[in-house]
Amino acid sequence: MKFNPLKRSTLLAVAASILAVTNPAFAAEKLKVFILAGQSNTVGHARAHTMATLYHSGTAKDKELIQLVFKKDSKLSKKSLEDQLAQVRKLDELTGGISNDKIKAMSAGPEKTALEAEVKKRKDAHDAYKAKIAESCVVSDRVYINSIADGNKRAGKLGVGYGGDKLKIGPEYGFGLSIAEKIDGPILLIKTSWGGKSLNYNFRPPSAGAYELNEKEKSGGKADEIKKNASLNYRMMNESIHAVLDNLKENHPAYDAAAGYEIAGFVWFQGYNDQFSPEFRDNYKDNMISFIKDVRKEYKVPNMPFIIGVLGTGMTAEKVAGNQVSVGQREAAKAPEFKDNVLSVESYTEYSMFSNEIFSKGWPKHYYEWDTVGSDRPYHYLGSGTFFVRLGDSFAKSMADLIAKQKK
Repeated sequence: MKFNPLKRSTLLAVAASILAVTNPAFAAEKLKVFILAGQSNTVGHARAHTMATLYHSGTAKDKELIQLVFKKDSKLSKKSLEDQLAQVRKLDELTGGISNDKIKAMSAGPEKTALEAEVKKRKDAHDAYKAKIAESCVVSDRVYINSIADGNKRAGKLGVGYGGDKLKIGPEYGFGLSIAEKIDGPILLIKTSWGGKSLNYNFRPPSAGAYELNEKEKSGGKADEIKKNASLNYRMMNESIHAVLDNLKENHPAYDAAAGYEIAGFVWFQGYNDQFSPEFRDNYKDNMISFIKDVRKEYKVPNMPFIIGVLGTGMTAEKVAGNQVSVGQREAAKAPEFKDNVLSVESYTEYSMFSNEIFSKGWPKHYYEWDTVGSDRPYHYLGSGTFFVRLGDSFAKSMADLIAKQKK
C-alpha cells in the first residue's frame, strides 16, 4: 500500500483531538491561584463608576486600562466624562453641595418647588450615569474569585463587586484582568482582607514570636484576651485560603483535579495601621520578612512570587520616603534571600491626582462633582477606581516579571 504522509498526519490530528476531548487531564491546564491579602485598601473602597476618570489623563497606560476594564460596546469616552462633570457642577451650583444649603434657605413656594423638581431630575440623571458605568465594566469568563472584603463575602466570575460592597472594587479587579493577559490557563483569585488591621498585631506571623504587651495593655485588665487575639487575622487568612483550596471545583469550573493547581503568587497591600506606634513601624521590615517566609512554608511553595504594595497615602515621593512603614516594605523586598522572587510596587505613583484636585476644592460644596470622580477619603486613596485599576495592573506586571524569572 502506498504511504500517504498527508493522510497519516490528518489521522494523527483527529486522534489527538479525540484524546483531548475524552481525556480532560490531557487537555486541561493547571489552575493558577493568586492570593491577595491586607487591610482596608485590599478590601477596596472605590465605587465602580469612578473608573471612568481613566478617560481624563490621556496617557498610554490609562488608554490600555480603558480597553481592559470596559466592554467594547460601552460607548464611553472622554467627552461623556466631561459632559457629566459639567452636569454635576451645575447640580452643586443649584444645591450648594451635600448640605443642600441653597434649597434649605428658600421659602416654601412655586420657585422652591420648581428648583426641587429640577434638582431631582439632575440627581436621577447622575445616578443613571453611575449605573451605566458599572454596567459597562468587564466580567471575566476566565478569572474567578473567592473574596472576603470585610463583611462582603462573595465568590464567582471576576467583575465589579468584590470590594467593600457590591458596587466597589479593590486591587483585585485590575490585577485579575491584567494577569489574565500575561499567563495561560484558568485563574483563581483568593482575597482575604479586613480593614484597620496591623501586621505587628493582627496579621502577626508565627516566626515573629509572641506579641509583647505594652505597659498600657498590661495594666488594662484584658492581657489574656489581647494575647489570644494576636495573629487572629493571620490565622483567619490561612483558614479561609485552605477552605477554598479544599474546594477548587466549586470556585472555578475549569479546575481539573488531574491537572492540579499551583499557588502562582501572593499580593500584600497593607501598612496604614502600623504607622502609629514606634514598635509597630520600626519592626515592619522584620515582620514582613517573617510573614513572607511563613506564608511560603504554610503553602509549601519555597519561592512563591510575592508582591508588596508600598503604602503610598502620602501621595508624594518625599512623604512616602519619610514613612517608616513604606521604607520597611521596600527594604523587606530587597532582602538578599528574596532576590528575584519578591518585589515592592509603589502605590503613590498611581494616585488619581485629578480626583485629588476636586477633593481639595472642598468636597462638601462640590459634592456631586466629587461623587463623580471619587468615593472615599485620602487614606483610602480617595476611593478612586482609576487608582485601584492602575495599581492592580502594576501588581500584575510585577507578578508576571517574577513568574518569568522563575521559568528561566
